[in-house]
Amino acid sequence: MSELPLQNISSVLTLSRTQKNQGSDITTSGADSKPKKKICCACPDTKKLRDECIVEHGESACSKWIKAHIECLRAEGFKV
Repeated sequence: MSELPLQNISSVLTLSRTQKNQGSDITTSGADSKPKKKICCACPDTKKLRDECIVEHGESACSKWIKAHIECLRAEGFKV
């Protein structure tokens, strides 16, 4: 598997958010609206980084990636 250096997460998250904001119709309006994606399909970049880290280093060493993925899911409208 290809591996991204830890310092690149902010670049990945920024790119992901930029792409999401440019022409995506997967947006939510208001606090009560439901996400338009399934949770398994949301945030593929942070999910991949989180999963690779857990496989290689164990869950306890990957809190940074886990938190980044949770933040991304929340930004997509999921309550996690």
